[in-house]
Amino acid sequence: MARSVSLFRTAVCSTFLLLGMAVTGQAQVKIESVLAYRPSQPGIDIDTPTAADIPNCKLDVERNDGGSGWVLYGPQGQILRRFMDTNGDRGVDEFRYYKNGLEVYRDLDTNANNEIDQSRWLNTAGTRWGVDTDEDHKIDSWKMISAEEASREAILALVERDEKRLAAVMLNAEDIQTLGIQGDSAAKLAARIKEAGQTFRTVLGSTKIINPKTQWVRFDCSMLMPNLIPAEPGKTKTDLLVYENVMAIVDNAGTSGFVQIGEMVRVGNTWKVTQVPHPLEGERFELSGGILLQPSLTGGASTAQSMSTKMKELIDQLGALDNKAPTAQSTLEEITQYNVARAQILAQLVDEVTTDQEKMNWQRTRLEGIAAATQMKTFPNGLEELKKAEQELRAAKADPDLLAFAVFQRLLVDYNMQLESATTADRAKIQESWLKSLETFVTEYPKAEESADAMLQLAITYEFNGSVPEATAWYQKLVTAYPQSPAAARAQGALRRLDLKGKPLVLTGKALNGSELDTSKYRGKVLAVIFWATWCTPCTEDLPQIQQLYQTYQKDGFEIIGVNLDGPGGPIQQYLQNYKVTWPQLHEEGALESRPAIEYGVISLPTMFIVDRNGVVASSSGTVDELKKLVPELLKK
Repeated sequence: MARSVSLFRTAVCSTFLLLGMAVTGQAQVKIESVLAYRPSQPGIDIDTPTAADIPNCKLDVERNDGGSGWVLYGPQGQILRRFMDTNGDRGVDEFRYYKNGLEVYRDLDTNANNEIDQSRWLNTAGTRWGVDTDEDHKIDSWKMISAEEASREAILALVERDEKRLAAVMLNAEDIQTLGIQGDSAAKLAARIKEAGQTFRTVLGSTKIINPKTQWVRFDCSMLMPNLIPAEPGKTKTDLLVYENVMAIVDNAGTSGFVQIGEMVRVGNTWKVTQVPHPLEGERFELSGGILLQPSLTGGASTAQSMSTKMKELIDQLGALDNKAPTAQSTLEEITQYNVARAQILAQLVDEVTTDQEKMNWQRTRLEGIAAATQMKTFPNGLEELKKAEQELRAAKADPDLLAFAVFQRLLVDYNMQLESATTADRAKIQESWLKSLETFVTEYPKAEESADAMLQLAITYEFNGSVPEATAWYQKLVTAYPQSPAAARAQGALRRLDLKGKPLVLTGKALNGSELDTSKYRGKVLAVIFWATWCTPCTEDLPQIQQLYQTYQKDGFEIIGVNLDGPGGPIQQYLQNYKVTWPQLHEEGALESRPAIEYGVISLPTMFIVDRNGVVASSSGTVDELKKLVPELLKK
């Protein structure tokens, strides 16, 4: 790949001198030449047209604030490649690759020496940002990597017997100093680092689990979330985010295996392992505790736990079942059988594990699965199963957090099932009962994570019912009581949206074509901002009237920005092409949980903002009828 960068720079150098002459530029670079360039890192899943599709592809010259370059579009109009000169030196320094219209990988030449020295995985491909210092196509260090991805890198290091790859995700002496770890913990970590090379070779010399065909399957941990260790004199100068007892589940030709990753700690934007991973061999395994979360253990205390043969068998069964999970083509009967079988295995796992934390983890997974499947009508008697589990947890005086989770799952399923079978006359009573149930839940479980979700449900229900003052009150209570929760972020956005009329609209982001969108640049225009998705039937039903308005009034200064909230793989480009939608589209990963949706607390689609020529919101809950009324009025001002 390093050589290809240099060749491509030579090929396009004269072309960038002629960016204003698109035909001349396209004559110098062929589609086949662009497709010849591949990511510098292996295993990148990107869209590539077949030879038969290449004649239907399109290669365009692009010039914007981010630089100049080439954009390759596929047969359906989706972006396949974008190769850019971002520093104006007439050479490509960013190679962007796409999957389903989203950029998933980017190679960068940051020092203008015609070699790739940084690589980024984006959107559905993850969060990694690696640095290849010696430009040998191998990552030497990470600027960003999640705990899950770091565990995968550690497994790949074992599989490839690549000590350098492990070093890139393993804590080092500089990290210990950066984090300010002191005393006994620092000494123990330093000793591990010193012995890492020998330990790595010893592990590889004895393992039967790791072989060239071993594949990382998933990250697993007995902790629901990372723990924060506060700064404390003599221990650490900075707050530490730590996972303990991390496990990587691996696959060997259909057989599950387990590798103890152990303790992980975050250093800046990267997660690091603190020991060489250990494959768990034999029938019983000893899982050693970490160093950072137990700095005061003395007297031979041990955090060792054992995984029984039965436990391993159940994990194998679960892995085998999940490997054959239903697809979009599966029948309802097949999906139901899968859901029931999975719940049965999870119930056995709950009985088999010995620690309260593990019991909670497996039980939560089981109850959440039953609840979701019941609402999809793919779990027989699911509501009764949830009620039974709740009664058992109450009788056992289970952990309050687990009980609250079970109660909330039951409430959601019960409410949705009642609504589905209700007559129009009964709906009001069901809504009233639902609101009372939520308020009771919040009162009974004030410290539960689910109380934040319950408050959000209360606020959303009141807003749907047109009771904006009550909705606002609950949104505000949520923000105050649970300021760090994901629900609070949406509530804060909803408050912003409900109070938006008469205020300037601030919305920025990346358009589908990669350009920057900023509503402030539409000052002097009347602007409609429409949140929508391809699966939203009302959005499609409104479209003809909106397009007619656009055709009629665009010449007078009316513009539209779409904010698409499709999930990964959504047919956005195909939809835009089929329905001939021409206005710009902002899209970020996350669907209804994406940044734009959260910033304005979007709870239904379509949601429309209508903005006057001064950039001030005239309506924050616009309809097509209101749009037809306001656009001509605002254009006259």
